[in-house]
Amino acid sequence: MHSFAAPALALVEKMTAAAASEPDRAIAFQGAPGCNSHRAALEFAPDCLPLPCFAFEDALDAVKSGSAGSAIIPIENSQHGRVADIHFLLPESGLYIVAEHFMPIHHALMGIGNGPFEAAYSHPQALGQCREYLRAKGIVPLSHADTAGAAAQVAETGDPAIAALAPALAADLYGLMLVEDRVEDAANNMTRFVVLARAPLDPAALDSRKAMTTFIFEVRNVPAALYKALGGFATNGVNMTKLESYQKGASFSATMFFADIIGRPGDPPVDLALEELAFYSKEMRLLGSYPLARERG
Repeated sequence: MHSFAAPALALVEKMTAAAASEPDRAIAFQGAPGCNSHRAALEFAPDCLPLPCFAFEDALDAVKSGSAGSAIIPIENSQHGRVADIHFLLPESGLYIVAEHFMPIHHALMGIGNGPFEAAYSHPQALGQCREYLRAKGIVPLSHADTAGAAAQVAETGDPAIAALAPALAADLYGLMLVEDRVEDAANNMTRFVVLARAPLDPAALDSRKAMTTFIFEVRNVPAALYKALGGFATNGVNMTKLESYQKGASFSATMFFADIIGRPGDPPVDLALEELAFYSKEMRLLGSYPLARERG
């Protein structure tokens, strides 16, 4: 499946035309109209022109080409972990993180009628976040590229035995019956989004606001390199809120790390910590400094 279902296409074409008229106001997102990333774009910038894209790569390409001023991408969920492989996508894209946005996530069960349903389509993240609910209802989870796209597909197929898990907005957009709202297993279900743009923010322009800085690095192949590379953050009192490893290439010989810290270049403790990190690293790349949207800890 490489395109949106027919019920979504008319909305996609209309939103794409609006974004093309004022690309600087456009925020690209992955998914059909009505998905959580669509909601996040409108929450983050209520006057934006949301631009739906089929894949994460398409949303990033829209920014690179100038079709959109920025993109909003979900990167992690409180219940189901990593969402997008931002570790691979962002460094290759040449874009920078300029903001973060946190949004509570709610899923609704919807269909042609009110059931019973044999199966439900949705994004794998949504299926994982509603695993216990689906199991209790005896509904088989079926993977789809995104939540609202699943709703559009259910509307297109017209099968009353197949439901979708999507934001409640999607039921209105695609003419489905909203059978039950807020069916996620955890009430505190939260997703972190990042906003990407072609140019980074100047860390000095953040003034006195608390900042986050995101970067990737690969340590040198020497004993205790990771311990030594991270030691500068401890000795300089810099709080590292995220550290994830991932493989670079297919050889399994090089491990990259993706990290978030509180602070920004220009802060003396951050500068000292990054200098020490660079000394013990083969590669280190800053992906952006941006305002802290939510206190950590």
